[in-house]
Parts: sequence; C-alpha cells; structure tokens
Amino acid sequence: MNHATTYRIGNSKNTRRKKGATVEPTASGICTLDGAHKRCAGNQERQKAIRTDSHASNGFLKTSFLPKLKMEQSLQTHQQTSKLEREFYISLSRLAKHYGIELLETGQFSNPYNIALSIWDAKTKLQNNVYNLENLQLAQEKNKTFLMTQECCNTGLTLYYIPALPLFAMLKDKRRRKTALLLLSVCSYLYHVADIPYYRQEGSYLFWQYEMMGDWLEQDEEEIDHPNYKDELKQAEWIGEQMEQKMFNRKNLAVFEHRLNHLKESDEFDTECLKMAKEAFSLYTLYPAESIFRNAKQMNAEDEDYDEQECVPMEKYISFWADSSGWLSESISECINNEFNEYSELDQPTIFKRFDGSPLTDKNLNFENRLFDLLDELIYLLNTYKKQKK
Repeated sequence: MNHATTYRIGNSKNTRRKKGATVEPTASGICTLDGAHKRCAGNQERQKAIRTDSHASNGFLKTSFLPKLKMEQSLQTHQQTSKLEREFYISLSRLAKHYGIELLETGQFSNPYNIALSIWDAKTKLQNNVYNLENLQLAQEKNKTFLMTQECCNTGLTLYYIPALPLFAMLKDKRRRKTALLLLSVCSYLYHVADIPYYRQEGSYLFWQYEMMGDWLEQDEEEIDHPNYKDELKQAEWIGEQMEQKMFNRKNLAVFEHRLNHLKESDEFDTECLKMAKEAFSLYTLYPAESIFRNAKQMNAEDEDYDEQECVPMEKYISFWADSSGWLSESISECINNEFNEYSELDQPTIFKRFDGSPLTDKNLNFENRLFDLLDELIYLLNTYKKQKK
C-alpha cells in the first residue's frame, strides 16, 4: 500500500521502507518527478560482451582476487606506510568495538592488501548488522588516518505530507469522534515535539505554495473556468487555521494517554488507528524533546559539500498540508515536482562517526526510522477515512 506521495530524485538507492509500494496517480496522493531519472541515471546500455577463444583456459574463474586500494604517492615511503597501518588498525579496532563486529585477521597480507581486505570485510559485516549504514571510508586529516562511517535514514523518496482536512471531518463524525481525538493527540505531538512544519505557518515551504496558488487565482481570474477553485483554496486556508488551533492546544498531549487507554475499537479502522497512536505515544515517552530535524544532513559539520541549491531540504518534503486530493493538491504537487526536478539529491537524517580517538556517542537513527514509519501510517489512515466517507 502507498501511504504517502512518492517521487524520484537522481540515483538514490532503494527505499528505506520495508513495506511494499505501488505508484498511483497524483489525484490519490502519488506524484513522480518526470525526467529526473533521465538527468542522473546515466547510460543504461551494457557493454558488448567480449568472448575469449573457445580453447582459452577458464582457470581464472576459480581464482579469487584481493580488493584493490588506491594509495597516494605521499604515503608510499616505508615510514609513512607503517604509520598509516598502525593508525588504521587502531581505528579499525575502535570501529569493531563500537558496532560489535568480529574482525577478519589480515596480518598475513602485505600493505596495501591488508588494509583493503580489512575495509572490505568490515563494510560487509556492517551492511549486514547496521540497518542505516550508508558508507565506510578511510579518511585522512592533519596527517592522521582513521575510519569514518556514515549512517543515513533513507526516506524512500517520499513526500510526508499529513492531510488536515480528513481529520477535521473525522472530528465532526459522531461515530469516529473518539478516534479522531486520539489522532488529534498524535498530530499535536508531531506539531509540538517532532516539529513537523504546518502549512499555515508563515515561512513554511507549503505556506508559500498555497500563497502562490492564491496569487495565481487572483491574477488569472478571467481565464479560470472552474468556479470551485477559489472555494477550495478558501476551505484549505480556513480549515487549516482551525486545525492548527486544535493541534496547538497542549491539552491534547496531557490527555494523550487517557485517550489511548479509553478508546473502544469498533472495527478494523479503529484498531489500526489505536496501534499507530500507541507507537506515537511510545515515541513521545522515549523521545520527549526530539525533533525530526535533529540529524538533518546540513547540521553535520563533516558534510562540507552541502549545497542548498543542489539538495532538497527536509522541511520541504515533511509537513502538514490541507488534503491529498482535488484540484488544489494536484496543482501544488505539480509545482513541487517541477521544483524538485532541479535538485540532484535529497537531504535525509544522517550521522557521521569518526573513529579517530575522539569521544564516540551512542547516536543512532532509531527515532527517525520509527517516526517516518509513523508518518507513513498516519497519512494512510487519514486518506483511508476520506475514501470511506465518499
């Protein structure tokens, strides 16, 4: 099932999500960025196969080759090589202890194959044991050699836009009133604690998108042939204001646990909402002051190549918005598609760990992994409710 809007940017790796997903039309909340893959994917043709003579020996197929390691010429002196090896193995030992992996003995190999084999072995084991591992590299800084890992929360090229209008409608539905109040507590947690942007907040990315739609309607009034466009925008703004006032009320957090414990499930939808809300309350309890942006990529000093003009910031693809269907949603989605096509990469929660002797923290991406799954489920449930009411 597709719980949120998805789009393609550059050569990103496979989605971080374990759940399957199928692409649907924009009207149901799914929009792909046309042409993005053409810019970044490169040549898809395979090289022509080259066959050896039929009498050629195939013994090489049974031979294993050690991985290659490119070494700078400045490191080739015996003294420098010995220093590099010593620092490398100290760093490798720190890495193995931190992640709890067992190292392969490579002392019988000469430099540089011992280092190359150790890196290959460590990376393979980390990939099997560390869910968010993005990269392992050998770094040099101020004549010091050490290993550095990059852990990244792959958001799966998804627009995490939480619709406010379905929750507004649910609050007025007598049958779903208590379920809606529980979801309101979830949204209040996301608004106040997880720091999810709201589309009626000036300065937010989607506030500008809705403002742009309003300006366009005013300027092209004579050319617009659909009388409901302005009404749809006014409804999105008015209900958006009402829902933000409700989410802003911290009483929703104070009674979160009470609502959780007193919801009586009447059907499968209620059961799914309760399960999702329990996960939200667990996050609120375990991480009472953590924002979704705590490990935003641009916040890491190690990432010296970060460029706002080339990378989609997290606050642009995580937000509350009015609704996932209708003319307004489709128009805004199209504008976002066009803009995001100009970017080459996506800002995602990222942690860098340097094994150079400096203090290591227990920082991880468990919170982000769970929160993105929660957003995915919440969006799905709100959109499901709207479809049920039609």
